[in-house]
Amino acid sequence: MPKPSLTLYLAAPRGFCAGVDRAIKIVEIALQKWGAPVYVRHEIVHNKYVVDGLRALGAVFVEDLEECPDDRPVIFSAHGVPKAVPAAAAKREMIYVDATCPLVSKVHIEAERHHKNGMQMVMIGHAGHPETIGTMGQLPVGEVLLVETPEDVVTLRPRDPEKLAFITQTTLSVDDTIEIVAALKARFPNIVGPHKEDICYATTNRQEAVKAVAPLIDALLVIGAPNSSNSKRLVEVGKTAGCAYSQLVQRAKDIDWRSLDGVKAIGITAGASAPEVLITEVIDAFKERYDVTSEVVETATENVSFKVPRILRDTAA
Repeated sequence: MPKPSLTLYLAAPRGFCAGVDRAIKIVEIALQKWGAPVYVRHEIVHNKYVVDGLRALGAVFVEDLEECPDDRPVIFSAHGVPKAVPAAAAKREMIYVDATCPLVSKVHIEAERHHKNGMQMVMIGHAGHPETIGTMGQLPVGEVLLVETPEDVVTLRPRDPEKLAFITQTTLSVDDTIEIVAALKARFPNIVGPHKEDICYATTNRQEAVKAVAPLIDALLVIGAPNSSNSKRLVEVGKTAGCAYSQLVQRAKDIDWRSLDGVKAIGITAGASAPEVLITEVIDAFKERYDVTSEVVETATENVSFKVPRILRDTAA
């Protein structure tokens, strides 16, 4: 019996970004340099496949620095940590490596600069996300006010409405953030924004690729983890761009084949912490069931890379 025909539209860019690639390399090189175990505070990136692979090499993932022994190295995840964490590690004379994405560090530096100029910060972000916790933890309590929606802007009570600046989480929906920024500027006309947008190039590029794919497809699959902010935003962007069936899947085994019955065109993308091997796995699963034609929809070319921290460079070479 012949297989039904299906066109797969592969969004590009998709998958790993430079910050994720760097963070994973940091753990791998640290294991080469110091041997196992190397401790990692929080998942290095939000992807079970990646974390499980590093765990098999000897990485131990913990949620709190107190779970780490003094005599083994510890790595801080790509999402960034509050200032108190490296301070506590230094006090215990631990070897630590900061794998915070440089684009997240840029936001930390912005927040500090504005704070030194006497400004209170407004952070656009998701409550409880490690990046938001890390960024808010760069400044004293009360110096960063969190907003998640335009409605939150209405209830903001800053110390001085004339001395405000805003920053954002790097993995937000570009379109949602534009709305929140507009609400901030309408209420606080003198609020100061970042010199360059805080939402990172990879988040923006992956969302633009989904917008380009959405009109061509009947369904969108986003490969990524349920705790991955940028992956969840891709699902939302797909739905907003007109693809009602937009779903997050971690692996090929998570695909709901019955829901895709009769579908002729499917879009595939992946969050910035999802490796290409999982994308290939999903494509292969479709090839088993369908006569597949693949088309790449590319909206940007990425050539960004970040160096690993100096403490690891001799080993990396």
